[in-house]
Amino acid sequence: MTARYTIPARKGAAHALKQGQVVRVINTHGSQVVDFWAFNAADLAECMSMEHTRAAILKLIPAQGDIMLTNRRRPILTLIEDASPGVHDTLIASCDVYRYEQLGWQGFHDNCTDNLKHALESLGLERKVHPCPFNLFMHMDLRDNGSITFEPPVTRPGDSISFRANMDAIVAFSACPQDLVPVNGTDGKIHDAHYEVD
Repeated sequence: MTARYTIPARKGAAHALKQGQVVRVINTHGSQVVDFWAFNAADLAECMSMEHTRAAILKLIPAQGDIMLTNRRRPILTLIEDASPGVHDTLIASCDVYRYEQLGWQGFHDNCTDNLKHALESLGLERKVHPCPFNLFMHMDLRDNGSITFEPPVTRPGDSISFRANMDAIVAFSACPQDLVPVNGTDGKIHDAHYEVD
């Protein structure tokens, strides 16, 4: 039976998956980036790694059928369906208080780095590493001259991406609160997102 959960706007969530279970991440409103992480449930120091995955699949953006590897080069998730335009990001670190300071923000700003920490704590777990996320639905324009720009998502409401767990895993999500660059659209609005597990 499929269960549906909310990733609150500007906040995070986490969920324990058994090997073989499927998690589907839904861009409910169509313009929300979701930072996404996965950890070996038996050892949170082993985590899904964008660097190791890119080396194995020889792509900047994973696609249906690709296997996500850990920092120990072991399969942790398989991307089984991408019901979106397939535009995601594996290059950009999760936002943090230092990023917002860099952008001129004064005082605290919700951020994906803290959201991951709090999401794991909600399961009684302590973060051991902070890997680069798989930035779902995030549109980074890669230019011919090697430069990159932050662009609004090209997704539509209800677009989704699904993964099957290759091991018992902890997955975590953050409805990215970035509102100073247009990664979540040009109107500055941050939305909730959802995920389903079956």
